[in-house]
Amino acid sequence: MNAKIALLPGDYIGPEVVAEAVKVLGAVAQKYGHTFNFEEAPAGCTAIELLEDPMPESTLDVCRSADAVLLGAVGGPVSGGKFNNLPGHMRPEAGLLKLRSSLGLYANLRPAVLFDELKNACPLAERVVADGIDMIVIRELTGGLYFGPRGRKQTEFGESAWDTMIYNEMEIERIARVGFKTAQLRNKKLCNVDKANVLESSRLWRSVVERVAKDYPEVELSHLYVDNAAMQIALNPKQFDVMVTENMFGDILSDIAGAVTGSIGMLPSASLADGTFGLYEPVHGSAPDIAGKNLANPLATILSVAMLLRFSLGLSAEADAVEAAVQQALTCGLRTADIAAKGEKAIGTLEMGKAIVDYIRA
Repeated sequence: MNAKIALLPGDYIGPEVVAEAVKVLGAVAQKYGHTFNFEEAPAGCTAIELLEDPMPESTLDVCRSADAVLLGAVGGPVSGGKFNNLPGHMRPEAGLLKLRSSLGLYANLRPAVLFDELKNACPLAERVVADGIDMIVIRELTGGLYFGPRGRKQTEFGESAWDTMIYNEMEIERIARVGFKTAQLRNKKLCNVDKANVLESSRLWRSVVERVAKDYPEVELSHLYVDNAAMQIALNPKQFDVMVTENMFGDILSDIAGAVTGSIGMLPSASLADGTFGLYEPVHGSAPDIAGKNLANPLATILSVAMLLRFSLGLSAEADAVEAAVQQALTCGLRTADIAAKGEKAIGTLEMGKAIVDYIRA
């Protein structure tokens, strides 16, 4: 296979983890006889500094010409950073919203898996760890509160601001079908998450999901309100297999699901359009505090590469090989600082990336 992959390393630790993922793709290409061509483009803080735009049109053009996109991380420090005072449309995170909408990336798949070797890192400890965690949150990515009308105005009580959550039937149906199809490939259980007891948009959401469910009679459909869903993930994540929800709820719930696995440094994601095109990125942020210190965990980005190989390039055996290499590294006791237990030796970004490459080549 000859494929083009757009690289958006992004900010802070983003370039570090993407560099290791590219080495893994090189090892896969060499072993299986593929050619992967890479083209790099700026995004986030880097693009603001270079081109005064968090997601320049030139970057979007690079992505549009590729078979898939690999993104590192976008964003600056949470507080005290020079990008925090920019207007909303110029903030690094606004670049991500533009990227998703411009490329039609409406389906975000976030697996949350607790590896047996990392059970001690799970904050739920012995209460649930014996049963393991293996769930996937499917988040609608281009609608809802993040994309609805918004604004500010002066009132007699001071300034007011508003954001609007809007969904139409088409947006709901297409993400629901992704949820049902994913459930068909797993354990045939789909949990829909909404706030239908309060929100009109959620009442429409639920009615459309229930209508779509008739096309997938073999999948068991359940419903939870978002507040209860958050509590249930914290209490007993094992009960979930596939979860589908709207944009903001999915943003929050996927992070909760990730947290109970012990480290967001282990969590990959895929954002998919119709067809095979997709964007792949680790769930973790740009982590300015550890950038340039060889401390970042590259495994989430490497596992995102496995998703890229499987979903966009149709290379299942190669994806399995990457995932097996990660499993082997963990089985052999290799740990970066974020997943090392007290007293365990930790290795750096470069060392972990090299280990994965070596296991693939073996």
